[in-house]
Amino acid sequence: MEPSKLSLLRAGALAAGLILAGGAVSHFLSANQAGVAQPAAVRAIEMPDPMSPPGGDYTTALVNRMAFAQSGPKLTTAERRDFFFGNRLFNTNWTAAPGSVEAFDGLGPTFNRVSCSGCHTRDGRGRPPLKAGETFDSMLIRLSLPGRAEDGGPKPHPHYGDQFNDRAVLGVPAEGKVEMRWESVKGRYADGTPYELQRPVFSFADLAFGPLGDDIMISPRVAPAVIGLGLLEFVPEKDIVALADPEDADGDGVSGRPNWVPDPETGEKRLGRFGWKANQPSLRAQDAGAANGDIGLTTSIHPVQNCPPAQTACRAAPNGGSPEISDEFLAKLVHYNRTLAVPARRAPADPEVVAGSRIFAEIGCAACHRPTLRTGPAATPISLANQTFHPYTDLLLHDMGPELADGRPDFEASGSEWRTPPLWGIGLVPAVNGHDRLLHDGRARGVAEAILWHGGEAEAARERFKALNSADRERLVAFVNSL
Repeated sequence: MEPSKLSLLRAGALAAGLILAGGAVSHFLSANQAGVAQPAAVRAIEMPDPMSPPGGDYTTALVNRMAFAQSGPKLTTAERRDFFFGNRLFNTNWTAAPGSVEAFDGLGPTFNRVSCSGCHTRDGRGRPPLKAGETFDSMLIRLSLPGRAEDGGPKPHPHYGDQFNDRAVLGVPAEGKVEMRWESVKGRYADGTPYELQRPVFSFADLAFGPLGDDIMISPRVAPAVIGLGLLEFVPEKDIVALADPEDADGDGVSGRPNWVPDPETGEKRLGRFGWKANQPSLRAQDAGAANGDIGLTTSIHPVQNCPPAQTACRAAPNGGSPEISDEFLAKLVHYNRTLAVPARRAPADPEVVAGSRIFAEIGCAACHRPTLRTGPAATPISLANQTFHPYTDLLLHDMGPELADGRPDFEASGSEWRTPPLWGIGLVPAVNGHDRLLHDGRARGVAEAILWHGGEAEAARERFKALNSADRERLVAFVNSL
C-alpha cells in the first residue's frame, strides 16, 4: 500500500489499529485502548522525513534567542543588503512628527507600539499581560460592529475604528485602556489526570470618545512570529484551494475553506494567507496594514491617517509626510519579512519525538496542520522558488468551536473560524521570547493547553489527545516542540 495513493483510512482500518504516519503503517495504541469513539473517517497524512529541513533552503541552524532573526542562507549580496536595511526598519522606533530625522517620523497620532519589533520582539511571538496592571505590549484588540464595511470586511466603530489604540503622541488622547483578567476552566484527561486552563476576559476603561456600545465585537490578537512568511506567500493559490473541503466530502469531520479578501491596492479578490483569520492576501498588504493600524504610519496603500471623525485632535496633529513610509522603505520591509529563515528542528530523530510524530498524525492533528507545502516556480527573490518546506499549516479557515470563537467575522471568516497557524519554531518561543503562550489570544500555557482548547472541527482530535496515556501525551508535545 503506497502512502502517496491513500486519501483516507476508513473507520474499519482505524479500528484494526492501522494508520499512516512517517511514510509507514503503524499501530494506533492509546486512544483505541481507551475506547474513544472514532469519526467515520480519518484523513491519512504522510509525515515528512524528520531530517528534512523545515524551511527548505530557508532553514537556519541557529536555535538560540536570535533563531527567528536570521536571513535565508542563499540570498545574494544585494538581497542581503536589503535584508539588513529592512531589519533596521523593522526595529526602528518611529517618532512623532515633526522629528529630527524626517525619514523616521510620523508615529501615530494614535498607535499601539512605536515599532514592528515592539510587538514581534526578535521577530518572535507576543503574549498577553500576565498580571494585573501590566500593559498590552505585544497584543492588541480588533473592534467592529455588526454588518460589513464597503470592502466586505469588518464594519469599524464610528469613534474608535477597527483597532483599539491605547497609546498616542503628546497632545492627542489615546482611545483608552484595555483591562484583562483570567477565569479558570478545569477538566480531566481520560486517565483521570486533572488540568486547569485559563480563559481571558477583557474590559475597557478611560474611554476617550464615549462608550463602545453593547453591540461591539472584539477580537484579541497576540503578535505571531514572522519566520518563513516568504515561503507561505509563494505557495500557488491553486495548491492551497485544493486542500479545502468546505462540505467535508471525505467525512473526516474537518472541512477547511479559503478566506477570499480584496487586495487593498486593486480591489481584486485574492486568497487570504496572513493574519489570524487570513484577512491579508500578501506580505505587502500585511505590512502596510500593520504599519497603519499598529504604529499609525501611512503608506501609498493606506494614505489616510487612522483618525475617526470624532478624534479631532488626532485629525489635527501634524504628519510625517505623504506617505510616511515611502514605497522604497515598504519594499525593503516586505523583503525583510519575506526572507526570514526558519530554524532547524531540535533532536528530530529522538525516538520519543519520532513516536510523537506518529501520534500527531494518528489522532488527526495533521488534517489541518498540514506538514508539507511547496512554493511555485515564480518567487521574489528567486531563491524562494520550488522550495519544499514543512510549516504544519494549510493556510485555510477552520471552525474551532465556541470556546475559541471571538464572534467577530472578518471578510468570509466567521466569528468561530481561524486560519491554521504554522507550528514551525513553536518550541523556540521560550528561548526567543521568554514565554510559552499560544493561540490567538495567548491563553494557552504550552502545547497541551492549546490542544485542550481546540473544538469544532478539531474536537475529535482533542478528544483523542485527552484519551492518550500520559507518556503518549508527552511524546506528542515533544514532537510539536521539536518543530
